[in-house]
Amino acid sequence: MLTIGCHLSSSKGYANMADVAASIGANTFQFFTRNPRGGRAKDIDPKDIEAFEEKCAEHQIQTILAHAPYTLNPAAKKPETREFAINTLADDLTRMEATPGQLYNMHPGAHVGQGPEVGIELIADAINQALKPEHTTTVLLETMAGKGTEIGRSFQELADIISRVELSDKMGVCLDTCHVWDGGYDVANGLDQVLDEFDQVIGLDRLRAIHINDSKNPLGAHKDRHEVIGGGHIGLDAIAAMTAHPALHHLPFFLETPHEDVAEYGEEIAAIKAAREELL
Repeated sequence: MLTIGCHLSSSKGYANMADVAASIGANTFQFFTRNPRGGRAKDIDPKDIEAFEEKCAEHQIQTILAHAPYTLNPAAKKPETREFAINTLADDLTRMEATPGQLYNMHPGAHVGQGPEVGIELIADAINQALKPEHTTTVLLETMAGKGTEIGRSFQELADIISRVELSDKMGVCLDTCHVWDGGYDVANGLDQVLDEFDQVIGLDRLRAIHINDSKNPLGAHKDRHEVIGGGHIGLDAIAAMTAHPALHHLPFFLETPHEDVAEYGEEIAAIKAAREELL
């Protein structure tokens, strides 16, 4: 069974997100833990969590993906920015225990001129401060497009972070199709080669989720501009092939394509499912 969903608003709670996901043919979803630009997270309602668990059973939802705010930069040069990142990461991982055993995705960060080696050390140190043995959540580092001073533009950079995390058994990777494409990895025409490299550098056992986004830019542009599936340079057929690939088909897939109406995600999910069926 294909596990596929999209990014949903968490403003009305977990149970509502489960219902919305089911209404568009999804059986998973992604959400921000708090305002994507930062700020204090809304208190978790135990009654909402109880209702959410019932909805998950009803809608066959097993996996969800929480996304850290975009402002999280554990590689920051400014002490106050880095402190915010560490505190937010620690708070988010504590909150994640309301839904134990799930996934938490974060952009690794930007070294802002300090150099990638320094950035990698700072990111790993922040995770080491926030991630505790009692946490049941798997922390995912997202593959990045390589714009500016982003860390995570290569598989090697992600591997270098993970190797420095003390509780590395709680670490994984979320592969973003637009990001890796913009980073120079040809997932449209050379998916097997890309996965072989990922396996050699990081290990496919670390790959726990996939963001499926088309790209407005050509291969290697390093710009990170998402496009609707089939409207960009990667294409619907390549995306569908990823969801059917023997090394990937068991993973959860999450759309982050540019839509204003959640019903449009439902149309994309239906199109991906149809294209996937033709490959099976």
